[in-house]
Amino acid sequence: MNINSEGNETIVYDETTSDKNARLTRSAGVVSIAVMGSRVLGLVREMVLAYFFEAKGELDAFKAAYRIPNLLRDLFAEGILSKAFVTTFTDIEVKKGEQAAWRLTSLVFNALVVILGAITLLGIFLAPVIVDLMFSGKGFNEPGKRDLTVFLTQVMFPFLPLVSLAAILMGLLNSKGRFFIPASASSFFNIGSVVIGVIGYYIAPNFGQPRVLGMAVGVLVGGAMQFMIQVPSVWRVGYRYRPLLSFTDPSVRQVMRLVLPMILGAAAVHINVLVNSIFASHGEGWLSWLDLAFRLMHLPIGIFGVAISTATLPMLSRHIAEQDMTGYRQTLSHALRLILLLTIPASVGLMALREPIIRLVYQRGEFMADDTIMVASALFYYAFGLCGYSAVKVGADSFYALKDTRTPAFVSLGTVVLNIILNYLFIFQFGFDHRGLALSTSCTVTLNSILLFIILRRRIGFLGMRAVALVFCKIMLASGAMWVVCWWISRLFGNLPGTVGTMACLAQVGGAMAGGIVVLYLACRVLRLKEMDDLIRAIRGRFLRR
Repeated sequence: MNINSEGNETIVYDETTSDKNARLTRSAGVVSIAVMGSRVLGLVREMVLAYFFEAKGELDAFKAAYRIPNLLRDLFAEGILSKAFVTTFTDIEVKKGEQAAWRLTSLVFNALVVILGAITLLGIFLAPVIVDLMFSGKGFNEPGKRDLTVFLTQVMFPFLPLVSLAAILMGLLNSKGRFFIPASASSFFNIGSVVIGVIGYYIAPNFGQPRVLGMAVGVLVGGAMQFMIQVPSVWRVGYRYRPLLSFTDPSVRQVMRLVLPMILGAAAVHINVLVNSIFASHGEGWLSWLDLAFRLMHLPIGIFGVAISTATLPMLSRHIAEQDMTGYRQTLSHALRLILLLTIPASVGLMALREPIIRLVYQRGEFMADDTIMVASALFYYAFGLCGYSAVKVGADSFYALKDTRTPAFVSLGTVVLNIILNYLFIFQFGFDHRGLALSTSCTVTLNSILLFIILRRRIGFLGMRAVALVFCKIMLASGAMWVVCWWISRLFGNLPGTVGTMACLAQVGGAMAGGIVVLYLACRVLRLKEMDDLIRAIRGRFLRR
């Protein structure tokens, strides 16, 4: 990093920096491929739910019941627990050796069994109270719907310890540079959920149980599969389980000290979704419409945001352990530019093709044309926050690598308060229905990411923000061109005679996406966007090695 005569920042890229950037891009690419499969299967799971269950009935009850364990799952399995473990594991491995790191793994694993087992039992016992507190709106006033929600919540609560323990294995493998298997593990959760859910749909009535119980049992089976698929890889990297338990061990206490504030620091998105659920209970179908829209958002968030974050944290933690602040800054700057490159076009594409995409993915069975309009409108406003969703993950990770978990926590608390205020204004003052909840979430998570990077820049110095701003401007121009092409092709297909049905909708969406991607690539080449060339080389290299 150099400062020129005008006081502006520039990044000097040497061979070492290029190698590090290439490694980050490749690692993120590996995770992206694995997460893409998982997210697609997750989308299939949502398609099955939308097909079999009406949005205002059993689907609403299932979504509400799944919300509590799933919120905790998002915090532990995709973020907090794995990140706290990676940071501590890497630090101990560098300073004390591999055997000390293996010992930490067993200690944390066993401590979690005890803690999460107690939380699960408490959650099952308090499920009626939790449901009444969270879903008190008129959309859940029917006694049968409320009782079904409580029952499904109790069935699915054991999902939490299963995926949390899977998160420990994921963190261990990521720390050892193994990204594909842990990123693929959630695919097996979705497979188990769908297969058992469909079987349960047909056999549950034979036992006097609601059909939706099959989906709840599928959640548990999927969680167990997510854990078990990682066990062989953990064995191969050298870990051997030991029955050790100590809550006073310094390394365990270090992980726990990181976990508690990290729950707030990285949880803004998920806490805001939870807050939205409470407000969404005031309208029939709102919860299902928002959840189905957010599930589509999970696809690019997982492919880009989670992938880059997962690949970045071990590198940042190692830079800090080795006291290499230059490498830390360069890795972070490159990660931020990758996020802009990937998420802005994805956001634009979702907004431009929202209705055709929803029609293609969901509109069949119990999911009607009116539902398509409602979910598409929510997706439009969620898409505004896609870049913010992804940037929050990397921004929070940057503080975690510095062992600062309080700053993201305080920023997150502030944005959660803002989200509550905006939700109240949009719903009760402006009458903006469920779309206001999606817009509020996007606004607050974007502000969260901006504040994190402003504070980080003041703390550690220059982050190559001129380069980041240049990438932002170029990718906005390229994405604008992509929007025009996507809109034109989609409209062209939509006006053709006989364009009804799944295949016609697939041609409409596929044609618009293909045309948009080609124009995006050409625009990036014209604008000389170096990061696009790096990404193409990483993808090409990955497939050539295969």
